[in-house]
Amino acid sequence: MDQVNSLPTIQKERITNLDTVRGFATLGILGMNALMFGLVKPAYNNVNAPGTDNLLDWVFAIFGEIFIDQKTMALFSMLFGAGIVLFADRVESKGQKPIRISLWRNLLLAGIGFLHAMLWEGDILMVYGFCAPFLLLLRKRSIRFLVSSGILLFLLSIGLGLATQISVNEDNALLGDYWVGVAPMGDEVSLWFLFDVFSRALGAMLIGVALYRSGFIAGKSDHSTYKKGVIWGLSVGVSLATFGVIIQAIMDYESNVAIIGQLPNTVGTIPMAIGYVSLIAIWDRKPLSEFKVRIRSIGQMALTNYLTQTIIGVLFFATIFDKGDLGRSGIALFIFCVWALQIGWSKSWLTHFRFGPAEWIWRSMTYRSIQPLRRNKSL
Repeated sequence: MDQVNSLPTIQKERITNLDTVRGFATLGILGMNALMFGLVKPAYNNVNAPGTDNLLDWVFAIFGEIFIDQKTMALFSMLFGAGIVLFADRVESKGQKPIRISLWRNLLLAGIGFLHAMLWEGDILMVYGFCAPFLLLLRKRSIRFLVSSGILLFLLSIGLGLATQISVNEDNALLGDYWVGVAPMGDEVSLWFLFDVFSRALGAMLIGVALYRSGFIAGKSDHSTYKKGVIWGLSVGVSLATFGVIIQAIMDYESNVAIIGQLPNTVGTIPMAIGYVSLIAIWDRKPLSEFKVRIRSIGQMALTNYLTQTIIGVLFFATIFDKGDLGRSGIALFIFCVWALQIGWSKSWLTHFRFGPAEWIWRSMTYRSIQPLRRNKSL
């Protein structure tokens, strides 16, 4: 591999808005993943599961359901779609073949995800690696096609969710550890759950490609567009997510609303993610601050931070607390502490190095040569 063509993106070439969005998404994803680290499995989907024992637990549970659940994954997926296009475009501009190197790069990502899954079952990197070929094939299609395809995948997941809920109503045991039990999910629920994860991820990725092609997710749209995105996206998204929470509460978290109670949240995920992107883009245009630099630094080493969140969480709940010892408010305190660590170390690391450790390994394996890691202050 030509060493010149594999040089890293220097600071002045970075799209800072992508780094900022990625930084917030990286912090936000811990808001849901930490539930799997520290609570029983049903707590991830069922706010009434063990771990919600007092008023403060309920506040964190409902806040997470409305503002974090599915939305941070959607942001990550949109960014991954944008990243696929950005990487392929840059490779192509250097006279190389983007498909071949991109497929190899994302096969490596799936491999990293496989190793990550051996530590923790909630890995999403394998899903992203497997979705990459579809994005590469479709990345040059029209914005309308990309958005329509993304929405269709969400609708298919919702339709299958409705059908699965009907089958579950005939045998509540099928829900297994998705909702209340300790037994694994039944085949019908497992099929829907797997399809839901892949379809929402790929759907958001396709929409992310469209948003990148339009300049929206890169922070290139005008202020009025982002202002509308905030108002429309958050009003629609929050309303739908809240509606889902209300449905489940009114039905006292019975099994017959386990899946359909999640569907309004699914419908509202993309509008709310667009609202978040818009809000972040507006903030990113404000004068540079120390906090903004730190958030961007988290985004620049998102893979490292994502993996270290898991390492910290798994070790913490294996050595200090057992799973289920802390309620949601205790989990929230854990999240805040990890956030503080990552806000602190990301900027410090990138002061001296071009990439996070995981990013450097991934890049070196992608180009099959050791990449420069120490930062050249002139860049």
